[in-house]
Amino acid sequence: MPLDKNYIKAETNKDIVKNSGVPLQLDVINEVRVNKSAVERRCASLTNRRTVKRHNQAAWLLKAITCMDLTTLSGDDTERRVIQLCNKAKTPLRQDLLKSLGIEDLNIKVGGVCVYHQFIRTASNVLKGSTIPVVAVSTGFPAGHTPKKTKILEIKESVRNGAQEIDIVISRRHVLSGSWEKLYDEIIEYKEAAGIACLKTILATGELGTLKNVLKASLICMMAGADFIKTSTGKENINATLPVTLVMSRAIREYFERTGFEVGYKPAGGISSAKDCLSHMMLIKEELSSRWLNPCLFRVGASSLLSDIERQIEHFSTGQYSSFNRHGMA
Repeated sequence: MPLDKNYIKAETNKDIVKNSGVPLQLDVINEVRVNKSAVERRCASLTNRRTVKRHNQAAWLLKAITCMDLTTLSGDDTERRVIQLCNKAKTPLRQDLLKSLGIEDLNIKVGGVCVYHQFIRTASNVLKGSTIPVVAVSTGFPAGHTPKKTKILEIKESVRNGAQEIDIVISRRHVLSGSWEKLYDEIIEYKEAAGIACLKTILATGELGTLKNVLKASLICMMAGADFIKTSTGKENINATLPVTLVMSRAIREYFERTGFEVGYKPAGGISSAKDCLSHMMLIKEELSSRWLNPCLFRVGASSLLSDIERQIEHFSTGQYSSFNRHGMA
């Protein structure tokens, strides 16, 4: 059965209403409730109740590639590694696989490349002309404990160096202490510093204590103008999980229903298999509709995930699995 090229093709969705934020609504925040047991039951039943049929798996996995923020955020990163990553971002699949699936004309590429500040110029030079945005982590990533003045300067410098998207980390202490006004004001300042760049707020959900805090922090960030809400830095002990995806996607839905602004979602950290990625995608489709499954509104922060997706696509094409070293990411 031929692949649905219209489904795979990355959409630009130029009609998306960019989030300009709304006044802080503490009454909404104070009314927040989360039924943890119900959330866990819903997520546990997802993979048993919903699966991607075999003839659709390749299309879903190709869609996942177009929504991927290919990432390297290691202490031993080098310019050479970033250059390799960017080249992989432009051609994430081997030409023989593209040809066997009949999709050479789709120009499959990832949604973005995420790097540390000092590698922005390197990534920008390699990606020039590709339309793949450079994503820079900022504001004292991953802990976020640097002075606010330094954080704001870092955002501005990243944008000046060519980053089109900024992934900032929130101050977790504001969430844990219930200082919602401080969190709101913080994101407002980051939004202003980012200018026209897309602002993604990293909640570090594994360190927020409860799903209720995750929901409240999600709403606060969106009220302050965040274009995306993101689960994790990838450095926490617990990163992107299905319960967190469910809670954050419902926060996005509630915010959209209240304001008309469409906010994106980015699960990151711990998603290393195609199966895990598809589970998050299915949940997003059920909670927010297929409109959200495009790189304008959905990204997956990943590094090793691409290797497993390549293996699954090769199995779809040839009927055989290859070893991981034939699909080395960069």
